[in-house]
Amino acid sequence: MTESGVRLDSRHRIVVLASGEGTNLQAIIDSCQSGAINGNVVAVVSNQPEIGAIRRAQRNDIATRVITKLAGESRQSFDARLAEAVSAYEPDWVVLAGFMRVLSDTFVARFASPNPQTPSRIINLHPAAPGELPGIHAIERAFAEAQTGSRVTSGVMVHFVDSEGVDCGPVIASVAVPILATDTLNDFTARIHHHEHEMLVSALQKICNQPLPSKVSSSVKEPMS
Repeated sequence: MTESGVRLDSRHRIVVLASGEGTNLQAIIDSCQSGAINGNVVAVVSNQPEIGAIRRAQRNDIATRVITKLAGESRQSFDARLAEAVSAYEPDWVVLAGFMRVLSDTFVARFASPNPQTPSRIINLHPAAPGELPGIHAIERAFAEAQTGSRVTSGVMVHFVDSEGVDCGPVIASVAVPILATDTLNDFTARIHHHEHEMLVSALQKICNQPLPSKVSSSVKEPMS
């Protein structure tokens, strides 16, 4: 932006939160660099040092920041520090791509959206169908259910994050992913990851093809009771 606050770059500013190897991050970076996504990954923020996602960002000259939980720190205090770090990069969108923490209202409220159809500017990727298998280890849980005969498909979804619960919120895109009788856990995991890369890039293409979101106050907002 200029000193007058006028924005010169029409591309959407994306901050990615990640806790692991960063393969979904890489898919976003590649698609931004090719022009498939009308955006730039301006920073990668993690709660874990020495991870693949941080190394991938550094190889692509993308700013990185690691925010670790302090001894005895409350969830709200950590989320407030995390939100402050993310806000410093002035993101239009915050993308959770394998970020292994549940974010509280303290964080979600910081990235509110002026559009009532999008409850926040936070986008999450979850390796399960809408309404199914919230929380961690969704891939392993789906595969375990398949071994008992109680499940034959799982899925991948991309959704806006709201304050209503874990891995829920308005769905941007989703796809069913079969669990084959011949699958090993590695086979099924690889299939899920393939769809994750496609779905996340497709969702960001759709979102970043829209006008830039209106800016709301970056001050910390009190979460709704």
